[in-house]
Amino acid sequence: MKKIIIVLLTFITISSGLHAQDADSVLTFKKAVQLALHNSNALNTERNNLIQSKVLRTTNLVGLGPQAEINGSAYRSNGNSFIQQEGTVVNATVDGIQASLNVRQPIFGGLSQLNYARGSKELLDAKLEQVDRTQEDVISTLATRYLQVLLDQELLKIAIENAGAQRKQYEQTKAEVGVGSRSPVDEYNQLALVSNADLRVTQAEYQLISDRALLLQSLMVDPTTYTVVAEPSWDVNTLAIDNPDLQLLIAQATESRSDLKQVRHQEEAARLTVNAVRGTYFPSLSAFYNNGSAFNQLKGADKTAANYRSFDQQFLTDNRYNSYGLSLNIPILGGFQTRYRTVQNKVLYENSKLITNTTEIQVKADVVRAYENFNNSKKAYSAGLTGLDASKRAYELEQERFNLGITTFVDFATANRTYVQAQTDMAQAKYRFLFQKIMMDYALGTLKPESLPE
Repeated sequence: MKKIIIVLLTFITISSGLHAQDADSVLTFKKAVQLALHNSNALNTERNNLIQSKVLRTTNLVGLGPQAEINGSAYRSNGNSFIQQEGTVVNATVDGIQASLNVRQPIFGGLSQLNYARGSKELLDAKLEQVDRTQEDVISTLATRYLQVLLDQELLKIAIENAGAQRKQYEQTKAEVGVGSRSPVDEYNQLALVSNADLRVTQAEYQLISDRALLLQSLMVDPTTYTVVAEPSWDVNTLAIDNPDLQLLIAQATESRSDLKQVRHQEEAARLTVNAVRGTYFPSLSAFYNNGSAFNQLKGADKTAANYRSFDQQFLTDNRYNSYGLSLNIPILGGFQTRYRTVQNKVLYENSKLITNTTEIQVKADVVRAYENFNNSKKAYSAGLTGLDASKRAYELEQERFNLGITTFVDFATANRTYVQAQTDMAQAKYRFLFQKIMMDYALGTLKPESLPE
């Protein structure tokens, strides 16, 4: 009797704790996705890298236009100095100021800068695709953890229901033993089933707590707050009648997968970089314009002298100059540096083509794998429905036969284990099938936050 009381108190404590905690917080799948995308370190790192790619593209685009700079200096020199306004050389201390505006406009440079600009645009597009794929990676990882918590919740529910049914059966068996219609060994056997069911409840609760803490940790949510994970509003029956065509899925993936588009952009950027480096073999032509002025005077100069020129007279009038023209640069010998850079970037381009080919094969393999998993999950879900219904009927009939005393306890216990296992298998098949839609979208490259259910 003491053992029975302890078991009852344990079950009551677990059940009441679950009901008390249910009201703390409810986490929907869409809310979990939003938290994951906002708090993911990997995704935020890629977003930061995207800023760098944007600046690089802007820099290379601006490089096609003019470059301008202002130079200025103030100095004091001792020794021989040329006094510009007097046209003489003096040996003295001279103070001076110089300033100039220099503008340079590239005209032709073997199209190097243009190819660099186009290549940086491709690299930016590649980085954008990488951010999109990282976002899909985050959702895919979250879906796996979310699925596990949903499954844990369902298994805990099954364990609690089974424990309640076993306890009810125990009370009935105990009463029958009390009136002498059943052997005492049946009471002890049933009590063992009750204890085993309570143990499964404890194990299921432990697994749920562990997996839920891992999920909340990945979402950067306080794990001390009890959170119930809500089941997404998917219609499993709608998914069951979906029969996608494999070839159409492969064609869609080759057009939609962000990682494949990323390596294609990187391959094009590598090709443009080769062209840009080759452009340095050609002469370069640019236009220039310079405007400046200067001021200098002897230290301690007599300001009343006839040849004295003030700062305004020198800097604003007398010493002003303008120059403009064309500048031509013809490379002749540069230690084979251009050749080395050309070969180096050509090797990178050839390697990027290999990566593209590998990624194309990987995309097809991912789609085939997701397609087969989807079909297998659908079969498992259908088989689970049939098995659950059959095992439930068998358990109910065996329970009735056991209560009537026309079957053995071993047969009854076997029917119970089969029914509990069928419930467990059905729960696993259901949730895995539900999330095969996400796995399929992930393989296709169409896994977007806005398309996810609540």
